[in-house]
Amino acid sequence: MIKLFKTIKNRLSPKQFEIVVAIIVGLSAGFLAVILKTIVHYIHKCLSINHAVSHFETPYMIFFPLVGILLTVLFVQKVLKGDLGRGVSNILYEIAQKSALVKRHKIFSHIITSSLTVGFGGSAGLEAPIVITGSAVGSNIATQFRLGYRERSLFLGCGAAAGIAAVFNAPIAGVMFAMEVLLSEVTISSFIPLIISAACGGLYSKILNENTLFAFQNQKDFHYTNTPFYILLALVCGIISLYYIRISHTVSLLFKKLPLSIWGKAVVGGVGLALFIYIFPSLFGEGYDSIRSIADGKANVVFQNSMFSDVAKNDGWLIAFIGAIVLIKPVATSFTLSSGGNGGNFAPSLFVGTYLGYVFSHSCNKLFNWQLPETNFAIVGMAGILSGVMYAPLTGIFLIAEVTGGYDLIIPLMIVSTLSHVFVRTFEPYSLEVRSMIDKGEVFSRDKDRNILLLLKTSNLIETDIKTINPTATLRQLTELIKNSQRNIFAVINADNQLEGIITLDDVREVMFQTTLYDTMTVRQLMHEPPAVVRVNESMSEAMKKFDMTEAWNLPVVDEGNVYIGFISKSSVFSKYRTQLMAMNAE
Repeated sequence: MIKLFKTIKNRLSPKQFEIVVAIIVGLSAGFLAVILKTIVHYIHKCLSINHAVSHFETPYMIFFPLVGILLTVLFVQKVLKGDLGRGVSNILYEIAQKSALVKRHKIFSHIITSSLTVGFGGSAGLEAPIVITGSAVGSNIATQFRLGYRERSLFLGCGAAAGIAAVFNAPIAGVMFAMEVLLSEVTISSFIPLIISAACGGLYSKILNENTLFAFQNQKDFHYTNTPFYILLALVCGIISLYYIRISHTVSLLFKKLPLSIWGKAVVGGVGLALFIYIFPSLFGEGYDSIRSIADGKANVVFQNSMFSDVAKNDGWLIAFIGAIVLIKPVATSFTLSSGGNGGNFAPSLFVGTYLGYVFSHSCNKLFNWQLPETNFAIVGMAGILSGVMYAPLTGIFLIAEVTGGYDLIIPLMIVSTLSHVFVRTFEPYSLEVRSMIDKGEVFSRDKDRNILLLLKTSNLIETDIKTINPTATLRQLTELIKNSQRNIFAVINADNQLEGIITLDDVREVMFQTTLYDTMTVRQLMHEPPAVVRVNESMSEAMKKFDMTEAWNLPVVDEGNVYIGFISKSSVFSKYRTQLMAMNAE
């Protein structure tokens, strides 16, 4: 088969071959996305036999997510040897530091692990695993055809676009997601492969039955008089999105600090999730069934199988209960993911948005006797939270426009999505998906220049040919060292090889010919502190910041114990940068 396509490649122009590959990637990624959704659908169906959906009739139901997390951890540790790579940020890392080369096992590993986690009730979404799976398909197909970095990145995005298109029947949203979240540079010529892959993936959405597909049909027409309320909703969405990002980050850090093994953390997360589901049953699984119910005006479904079902008809309790779910859902999702489960925040953000939009409009209607269309606000709320959490306003706008079957709500979608996004960006420069990796300096895919810097390793650019001298050495010894050196800078190190300072020719120019000082003046009197010091484990981005701040051309490199290793020069960084850039363009 590969030989056949290589023959086709030789007979087609590069642009024509891109279209062929885009079709292959789109069909493959879309098919795998449908497989994942179908597996989870049937796991849920099997678990629901004999009315097991009621945890009062079958109390063990709430512990299914714990089982799913433990099975996921077992598979990751025993089969993948701990090498899974969760979240969309993992793909951004592959683009930034691995030249868009995604490991082949990710074509199947995320299907298995996420189906175990979410299928057994883990409170997370399948979209991130679908994106990773589609990206792995695109990257590996491009690699098989010996395509370069630019094409690998493009087809990686094509696979992600096809996966999103397949599960939502939203090809435009798939394209927008690939552009906003994954691809750092999109040219006009890149649109064609992205659109073709998304369209091919969207074909598979017809395979999914109406219980699996995410769609709405009951929204009302938009009326301009509701615009102020949509603006207010946007502000609320921004606040909740900010809360979502920060509480998720906090929970993740808490799990990392737990003095427990991987299995212990899985148990803690699973038991905590069981408690959440016992109180709020709608937190079980992805939650798309309850999203549809809320959007269709059947809000009382949140009380189904709940200990609070007796107060379901009380509006005050309804508002309080749904409001509590809005705040607890991000915590439940973080418990699922931080304890070892596999999934994402795409579906949870839609879940929170629906509940928030409904409780906002319902509260206004009951408190002030207004007539806000609650279905519309629930639907638009999805776009607001998705845009705020994922930093993808265009994805939020077009996804909701497509799943609602038209563009009747396009104006409120644009208002809420963009304002929510702007609000969150004011306080958080990075999205939830990339924040942890940004903190480590590992990924920044929206900036090609920084991506190239991230490919450069500080340890590979250290120059060790610079002479060193002891601070107790005399000016005579320093002059002899200068005579035998090709450089104009010297490191001053003590007996323990620790850096104490540096000396440049400018420091000794005025005294180096005063022979009367040769045996009386020491290096310690001439040296000075370096303008900055680079740690050997620092990223190149951090090193370049120090060069920019100090305007220096050479900086010393030390380890954590301040032991001198060498120097790094700005000119060598620029030279290596140009080499890397030419290599990427050549590919």
